[in-house]
Amino acid sequence: MALKAMAGRGSAQDAAKGTLELSADARFLTLLVEGAATGVPEIGEESYLAFRGKIEELSRQLPDRLPDEEKLALIRAILHEFESYRNSAETTLREQLAGWRALLAMLLTELFASLGLDPASTDLSSLVQISKRITTADEINGWREKFNLFLHPLDGQGPAEAQAAKLRVADRSTANDNAAGLRGGGSAVEQLRRIMADHGEGFIVLFRLSCLDVVSQRFGPEAVEDCLMAVSAYLTAGLQSSDSIYHWSDSALLAILLGRPNEQILTAELNRIIAQNRESSINVAGRAIMLRIPLTFEITPISHFKNADDLLRIAEHGATKR
Repeated sequence: MALKAMAGRGSAQDAAKGTLELSADARFLTLLVEGAATGVPEIGEESYLAFRGKIEELSRQLPDRLPDEEKLALIRAILHEFESYRNSAETTLREQLAGWRALLAMLLTELFASLGLDPASTDLSSLVQISKRITTADEINGWREKFNLFLHPLDGQGPAEAQAAKLRVADRSTANDNAAGLRGGGSAVEQLRRIMADHGEGFIVLFRLSCLDVVSQRFGPEAVEDCLMAVSAYLTAGLQSSDSIYHWSDSALLAILLGRPNEQILTAELNRIIAQNRESSINVAGRAIMLRIPLTFEITPISHFKNADDLLRIAEHGATKR
């Protein structure tokens, strides 16, 4: 066969690399081993690449025409590599599973505490303990349904809804008698009505402050007020002097921003301001701590409002989340 003749010649480059060109009828075992390695799942990138490299190296040394003793030695070496990789993969899977279970248990405990619930109670402890044992897809789906039903029961009176409702209490006042020291949402509606009457263009931005429920539980309601005041002051300093900021709810501030040519430029400006809030400090419970309150924002162009009263529904229907 022409293929055999070509294999017999070899190139100078192949010779330098020490590779062995084998004819098709002398590579049965090589292809069999490489095919078996291809079917092995990748678990742990580094160990998998090392395994495939070693198998390829050994398989190239395994032409069918080798003496039986040499074949058996190479086959044993190949089997050893398969076994070593299997052991490494099983160890990796066990470690990953244990790590994810521990992380899930920790997150559940933190979630229950943030909702004002006792993680040691029977129902909650059961959810945590079950999460440490589930393995199959059916068990995971069953646990997820049970957990979702606990947080969002059919009667709509779950702990998540109760906590969220508490933090979404809207401020419809027009006076600056709120925790943030700002005018309330009623003033924002009046300002928007004037802008729309003058056919002005701009954007409404709703800033949401996360984790204030945790701040309230650990430091008390006065700490939440301190956070709102600190964030409102920080945003006021970062925005333009013509911009207006209002107290919208116990976990949100609202701004009316004019003079930006488009939403993309405004988004970039707000992302830059929010990224810098880690450099600010705040006095909470008598001690100075870094601000670092997670902030997200939702942008709605003023042109999207039919009338100023539509602003009262922005908390539930923000146009763009960032």
